[in-house]
Amino acid sequence: MDLLTLPLRLPFLPLTGVVRLAEIIGDEAERQLYDPARIRRELEEAQQRHDAGEITDEELARIENRATELLVPGLPSAAGPADDEGS
Repeated sequence: MDLLTLPLRLPFLPLTGVVRLAEIIGDEAERQLYDPARIRRELEEAQQRHDAGEITDEELARIENRATELLVPGLPSAAGPADDEGS
């Protein structure tokens, strides 16, 4: 039966491949975004920058809140929607 439907599906195979590739790239990006090791490195770097005086207490708190939200997705944001207005 596949031989009969192949000519009808043939024009859509490149599109199917692109959609599948987009799914794979999206899955990998999400995996990297929520990677605990990456988040830990980001927090350590932020703490080092804070200790060196490169960022303020507020910036450090914002980075920590963002990292916490990635690690614990159901956690409500402590800063609220008004925090994004200044960015």
